Amino acid sequence: MKFKINKQALTRNLRDALRRAGYFGIEDRKSGQASYVRRLSQSQHYPRFHLYLDEETDCYFFNLHLDQKQASYPGARAHSADYQEPAVEAEAERISFIIHNS
Repeated sequence: MKFKINKQALTRNLRDALRRAGYFGIEDRKSGQASYVRRLSQSQHYPRFHLYLDEETDCYFFNLHLDQKQASYPGARAHSADYQEPAVEAEAERISFIIHNS
């Protein structure tokens, strides 16, 4: 699910707002691309919400999905993920609310 937030809506820096929403940064070992995740279990890596960001002059673009499990095959990058499910939509609304109200 893709959504955007204007930078003017931020009352603190984006990294702090995402931490407040329960997200922490990770970096893809192969591509070096940074992203953010929020685990749904303290003891398991999956399922988890996974968030990629793109920045423009006046706004941030978010690309959010729910990783259900890790890639099943060695060397494979594909995994089971949900992009438009109600849980993903609710999480996007939760992130937006926290960013606008923190």
